[in-house]
Amino acid sequence: MDLGLRDRIVVVTDASKGIGFACAQAFAGEGARVALVSRSRANLDAALAKIKHFEHRPLAFAANLTDAAQALSMVDDVESALGPIDILVSSAGAAKRYPPDDLSAKAWHDAMDAKFFSYIHPLDAVVKRMGARGHGCVINIIGAGPTGLFAAFYAGMRGVTARIVDALPELGGQLTALYPEKYIFDVAGLPKILAKDLVKDLVTQMRQFQPDEQLGQRIVALEEDGGVLTLVTET
Repeated sequence: MDLGLRDRIVVVTDASKGIGFACAQAFAGEGARVALVSRSRANLDAALAKIKHFEHRPLAFAANLTDAAQALSMVDDVESALGPIDILVSSAGAAKRYPPDDLSAKAWHDAMDAKFFSYIHPLDAVVKRMGARGHGCVINIIGAGPTGLFAAFYAGMRGVTARIVDALPELGGQLTALYPEKYIFDVAGLPKILAKDLVKDLVTQMRQFQPDEQLGQRIVALEEDGGVLTLVTET
């Protein structure tokens, strides 16, 4: 498959394993010049050892994206080595889990850093440069669970357009699909709330800005036409 991505500069975060690694391999297979980003140099070295030989050998950049300065430095280093970034794929973000008795203010801040600012910091560093060049694409891998719903709301509040694509037929991710009648106890400001009610409130909040919603859809291709990149779904 030729998606017209040859020689495009692509940055993939959390690219040393899992979804990020799969994305990096796929872009490299399309002839893109790929930068793998992870906080662990050892994990990056292991990923590079596993990645297949492609037209352009991917490069690795170690950075802790919860730190804005490191994210900016990473973007500078990538553009110095490869050129202006065309595509940013953000898949970083895993918050450490704590027993209830061990939760603290720092734990909450660390969770926000891991799950939210690890996306925002590289985005902030890249999107201004894309805007100045008049082109570029940002892909945030989140889904349509609570985090994705809030992210779409926050994007709208900041004047950024958002599109939600999810393979599930309904919004809400696991909360809707697995335990809609379960009480959720770890939402700030709420002693408890049914999962289905939390999803309902998040959807109402998000739809103030009318993001495009594509449910029951899997992304099967990424196409380019005149410098515009388009995600192609099954239908």
